[in-house]
Amino acid sequence: MEFNETLSYLLSLGHETLAMKLGLKNTELLLEALGNPHHSFAAVQIAGTNGKGSTAAMLDSICRRGGLRTGLFTSPHLVSITERIRIADTDISAHEFARLATKVKGVAESLVAQGKLEALPTFFEHVTAIAFLAFKEAGVALAILETGLGGRLDATTVAGARIVAITSIAMDHQEYLGVTLREIAAEKAAIIRPGTSAIIAPQQEEALEVIRQRAAECAVQPLLTDYEVLIEGATADGRFMVTLQTKTGRYESMSIGLRGRHQIENAATAIRIAEALNQQGWKIPQTAIVAGIAGASQAGRLEMVDGYLLDGAHNPSAVQTLRSYLDEFVKVSLTLVFGSMRDKNLEEMAAILFPAAARVVLTQVDNPRSASVEDLREIAPATGVRNVFVTRSVNEALTKANEVTSSEGLICITGSLYLLGEVKAIIERFGLIS
Repeated sequence: MEFNETLSYLLSLGHETLAMKLGLKNTELLLEALGNPHHSFAAVQIAGTNGKGSTAAMLDSICRRGGLRTGLFTSPHLVSITERIRIADTDISAHEFARLATKVKGVAESLVAQGKLEALPTFFEHVTAIAFLAFKEAGVALAILETGLGGRLDATTVAGARIVAITSIAMDHQEYLGVTLREIAAEKAAIIRPGTSAIIAPQQEEALEVIRQRAAECAVQPLLTDYEVLIEGATADGRFMVTLQTKTGRYESMSIGLRGRHQIENAATAIRIAEALNQQGWKIPQTAIVAGIAGASQAGRLEMVDGYLLDGAHNPSAVQTLRSYLDEFVKVSLTLVFGSMRDKNLEEMAAILFPAAARVVLTQVDNPRSASVEDLREIAPATGVRNVFVTRSVNEALTKANEVTSSEGLICITGSLYLLGEVKAIIERFGLIS
């Protein structure tokens, strides 16, 4: 298949979330038929509600500076599906993605024809298999895997990572993971298995209790991300300089490359994972850890692109983090472009975020899960925002936002990573960024 044919095939399997079938059997059978590519590299698996992508990006940056050949698997993507699979800090090429996808498709169809699978694996199961094949062929030493959804039945769990990490857990994806924090925590904590080293970021007490219980059942002593931090300063755009002390190391005057006060916690978690890797025989020097934290980057998380601030906050907890950043670092008039998925807690997200803006531009993402602008318009009045504009497309939203924002103001685009993907595609189309 050519690359565009590959995309059409994967999309024919159903939308990534709407067609999701959580479970490991299909992935295990598919990988076995492909020669178990995941047995050729070591892995770290990172689950959580918020911060897992940032933590994964920092850990990848650390390990590469420590001389390791890494593979990084994340989701979702913003513009191209190739963003999900990075080898040595480079996205897989469209040609390679298509070649490996063709191989996975052929094996999957053969399994169905033989009756070993009742139906074709899902979109995410296919992409996970493609990533594992790519990592094997590239001679990756360590794969860093961001869990797609939950943990217990997520396809990445098949990799059998010896080191697992759980970032901050909050309410999200209740339709799949459970309606209480305890239920959601239980799904994510299930990545802890006998024999693993489990790194646990700071948690709400209810979630931590569930994690501790799961760890005890597996005879695993959880390694809490306990740290002391001295904040030495911050740049005008929110990059912090800190001295951070963990139980096993001290990291002096360390610059955090990702914006926001919350990234201090994610940096501490990434460092704790790196320390756990060293305890298992990997040799990552402290200089690589410090340089890796400083050099990490992540698309769509407090990212400045051509003068826009892009942030993929898509649940109340993440929105509160964004609001805290805006309150602390944005001193100019703010225009907010907002679009989200209808299965999110829109009222709570709007109540937290909209009052920070002088103007709010509502839009609808090109996605079957997208909240309609009518839904968004209904919740806007309760937030007290006076200047609310309704647009029917992301392109129209960008045009309106630029029209109503002065040259000294800032436009922040948020509410969904799918929204950010559309925005980036529009900007790239007009040649405004490389």
